[in-house]
Amino acid sequence: MTTTDRAAPSRHRRPAEPPRHGSRAARRRTGSRLRSALFIALTLMVLGTVCVGWFQLRLNGNIRTFDGNGLSEDRPDAASSKGQNVLVIGSDARNEGNSALGGGHTDDTGRSDTVLLLHIPADRRHAVAVSIPRDTLVTIPPCRLPDGGWTEPQTNAMFNAAFSVGQTKKGNPACTQNTVEKLTGLHVDHTVVVDFKGFAAVTDVVGGVRVCVPNDVYEKDLDPNRGTQGELLFKKGEQTVSGQRALDYVRIRHGIGDGSDMGRIKRQQAFVAGLVKKVKSDGLTPARLLPLADAVTRSMTVDPGLGTAHKLISFLMSLKDIDLHDTKFVTVPWRYQGARVAIVQPDADRLWAALKADRPIEDLGADGAKDTATTGSSPGSPSAADAVVGEGIGVAVYNGTDASGLAATAAARLTERGFTVTGTANARSQDHTTTVIQYGSGLESQAQTVAGLFPGARLQSIGALGINVILGRSYAEHAPDAGPAQASGPAAVTGDIRSADDDPCSDLSYG
Repeated sequence: MTTTDRAAPSRHRRPAEPPRHGSRAARRRTGSRLRSALFIALTLMVLGTVCVGWFQLRLNGNIRTFDGNGLSEDRPDAASSKGQNVLVIGSDARNEGNSALGGGHTDDTGRSDTVLLLHIPADRRHAVAVSIPRDTLVTIPPCRLPDGGWTEPQTNAMFNAAFSVGQTKKGNPACTQNTVEKLTGLHVDHTVVVDFKGFAAVTDVVGGVRVCVPNDVYEKDLDPNRGTQGELLFKKGEQTVSGQRALDYVRIRHGIGDGSDMGRIKRQQAFVAGLVKKVKSDGLTPARLLPLADAVTRSMTVDPGLGTAHKLISFLMSLKDIDLHDTKFVTVPWRYQGARVAIVQPDADRLWAALKADRPIEDLGADGAKDTATTGSSPGSPSAADAVVGEGIGVAVYNGTDASGLAATAAARLTERGFTVTGTANARSQDHTTTVIQYGSGLESQAQTVAGLFPGARLQSIGALGINVILGRSYAEHAPDAGPAQASGPAAVTGDIRSADDDPCSDLSYG
């Protein structure tokens, strides 16, 4: 038999027909596919629910709440404010591993190193964060002690003392909230306390924050008690910091800017603005939000109203549509009172009223600065100084003494008289007895104009261009008696507003 003969019968076989649509076999295969798809979808839903549930349980286990019984019974009406107010406290408590990051003793009493009152208007399209300096002189209302008793009111007390009432390692956030409500007349809806570990962890999770360092910074700048300069911590210029380095940046005070706590507040505002910018640029997606929430909650204490993961995440998500430019940072209107800080009225009350009514603060700031400077320019000021006009003259101001914030008051006085302040900083040494006006070639006439605001100042010709004012002890001794205009610059800081989208190198110090 040939190959052809063997193959021939196959040509006459009827090929198998595919099952018709709707046949029993097809229906079995279709049903099997549907069941598989449903099973996979159901499995994914169950796994997703389990994962979300597990993560919420984890966050719930992280979150700690403080005792709401410590809140005052005499509180502002919650309905009196259109928006929502959140008190954010940065604690330098050294317990639970924070000592290694902060360099303090584990038995130290908890203190409030940084305080921001965050106001979120009802439209959830804007936000204003108001810094309250820790050295501000305030009235601390009655606060609850660990044994259940209540303290007597304290007048003319430092603001950060409220957090230390009761002398506990974790601090007393309820007392700080009571004090803020007493000071502002605003109802605080939520209070959040973040310690060193929480702050460092958040900056790690977001991949670091861009900051600006105006000069090289060494270990001795962070710890003035060191006997030697130590290693270089930060090199001058823009850089990204996270973890311990981020914590060092926001805590450092000496050797950068004017060396004051007020200057540090400006850098802290710039840092928080950079953090907000970084989180916004990455996006508040669940994939990014959950690790961020985990990092925050591991070292955070909140009021009972934010005591669950659902409440906390819902609150954070409600802020996602706020534009960077509409996220503002200001400091309560202030002035120096000796080594402390005093609240300036009526500027502060106008700020609180604007927040309560959800009004923009930009125009309020400009008016506040103008009003304070105008009303404070004449009394006690020499008539010759009143006649000084510095239009078109640029001046750099340096503090040549150990009096904190002196360059700020001098810069404010110069600005009031029309001068352009090109920069403020500490002088290389703080032992100057007489104020010196340094000037470059061809600028002697302008330097004499500057000297009109600094009686007794000595003029000095230098090779460099520009005009420098190096303040001496003679100015420090007479500055408090030179009239309210000396303090008007720092007082009217509601006009000094930072947006979250501002350059990280802009406006980093008061003097």
